[in-house]
Amino acid sequence: MTSAVTPEDRQWLTEAARQAHLCPPSESAFSVGAVIVDGSGRELARGHSRDTDPLVHAEESALARLPSGDPRLRQATLYSSLEPCSQRASRPCSCTQLILTAGIPRVVIAWREPENFVADCQGKAILESQGVTVLECPEVAALAKAPNGHLLGGGGGL
Repeated sequence: MTSAVTPEDRQWLTEAARQAHLCPPSESAFSVGAVIVDGSGRELARGHSRDTDPLVHAEESALARLPSGDPRLRQATLYSSLEPCSQRASRPCSCTQLILTAGIPRVVIAWREPENFVADCQGKAILESQGVTVLECPEVAALAKAPNGHLLGGGGGL
């Protein structure tokens, strides 16, 4: 697995950011999209915030579409339009913990979580401390921030 952002990474992350645009708006949570791709470049699952219930996160939704322990996850990349959450009030496990439990070795994000709802999101740091490669692709950040403009002080922080 590569440790640099590739053109394919940008393509899949753009798709994850497009998923964020499908989210029902919220005043208390970001709109996020996620896509999981296997080691051969085939999509395994996708999800977005609030797509199956009002509290579901994008990464959680995508992972829930796959069988627990799916061996393909050990070679997969998870693309998320926002840094995976590191703490959560509405569920027992954060998205960071779900990614670690699934065994996904590589995560590509568009932007880091601002302090709107969590004072110090540690998703990237926790994943990296457990050996997961986490890459940021700021070229996709504007698209990923767009559906969150109402939370970012107008204009999506662009």
